[in-house]
Amino acid sequence: MKLKLSVLMALFLPIFAFAEDKLDSGDTAWMMISTALVLLMTPAGLALFYGGMTRSKNVLNTYAMVMGAFVVAFLVWIIAGYSIAFGTNESAMLQNVFGGFGNVMLDGIKWTDLSGTYPMFVFIAFQGTFAAITVAIASGSVIGRMKFSTWMVIVVLWGLLVYAPITHMVWGGEGAYLFDAGALDFAGGTVVHMNGGLAGLVLAILIGRRSGYPKTAMKPYSILFTAVGAALLWFGWYGFNGGSAFGANAIAGLAVMTTTIATSAAAVTWMLLEWFIFKKPTLLGIASGIIAGLVAITPAAGFVGVGGAFAIGIVGSVIAFFGVIKLKKIFGYDDSLDAFGIHFLAGLWGALATAFFALNDQALLWDGPLKESGDRMGQFMVQLESVAIVGTWTLVGTVIVYYIASALTGGARVDEETEHNGLDENIHGETVTNA
Repeated sequence: MKLKLSVLMALFLPIFAFAEDKLDSGDTAWMMISTALVLLMTPAGLALFYGGMTRSKNVLNTYAMVMGAFVVAFLVWIIAGYSIAFGTNESAMLQNVFGGFGNVMLDGIKWTDLSGTYPMFVFIAFQGTFAAITVAIASGSVIGRMKFSTWMVIVVLWGLLVYAPITHMVWGGEGAYLFDAGALDFAGGTVVHMNGGLAGLVLAILIGRRSGYPKTAMKPYSILFTAVGAALLWFGWYGFNGGSAFGANAIAGLAVMTTTIATSAAAVTWMLLEWFIFKKPTLLGIASGIIAGLVAITPAAGFVGVGGAFAIGIVGSVIAFFGVIKLKKIFGYDDSLDAFGIHFLAGLWGALATAFFALNDQALLWDGPLKESGDRMGQFMVQLESVAIVGTWTLVGTVIVYYIASALTGGARVDEETEHNGLDENIHGETVTNA
């Protein structure tokens, strides 16, 4: 019996040491839950949010665009996206924007490896859900007129050429350009929301407006679906922002609180704006305000306090409201489900506002002008540089990806008959009802 016990201890001692000395079960549990929460945001939350706003003949296509984007983008992330975003490049110059191919198919990463106090595989999966939702956000701008085949090619190419390099520049660690510059982005204001929202606008402009827009009324299929989607997104966002503290710690608690404050303030603001301007507060407006607040607080969630959360949520909602109600009409672009108006504009505001509302607390801040010298204007200039570089990379990269995908699929836009009859039946052979 003693011999058997000693053999077992010898066999499992490395695992026991790994568990006791380094792995934190609380952090691991929180990061696994956060990963599941962020996953819920895309094929459930975002798909319902977008699906409810589209016309009945395109509901299933809308859901397929989002769900398809998630599953394809996540695999692309595992195959090469993670390596480009978080790998190490031997060339110092290339390391500024590109992590290399050293971890393709997660080569060189063992299941026992840690990212801080939890498994590296959990970190990779967590970041993969971010990659997936970012490109899914962009789908909202081209609903009702893009080929599903073209969209799938865009998801693959965009994840490698646009999302992964931007992620590397902002979050890639020492040697990555914007990380070294001291840009603050707690959970993805630039990486996710500005990136996905601007990509959506670029795609919408390139593919052209929907037939009949803006003269033809395009009534949403179900505002209730959209409201439920917004609620699920809010629920999942606690993993999105709280999980970006990378542990079950006080910063995660701060992020959860600021997320709730900013989101509530933004929803109330949108409701009051509609009440004052249009005399009727709508459920769609409240849902839109919720998303605007969530987006706006994302880059600042782990850096700001209560007052900052209120300010970021309220102003973010006003800016997004203007983008959705006025800006689209002024410039005439057809951003079908307002990915640009909400995600890009609110994300831009949140990224810049972080410089002014971040608490001057050494325990919270990343290296940068604010932490090193308390220089808020210096930090603002870094934030401005960050949004400019991300915006430029997204703009150029999305144009390139669109034309490659269009060439590979014989054009990006569906034919007139398909657009008129609806993409659900013509592309997928399905309808949302049996009628």
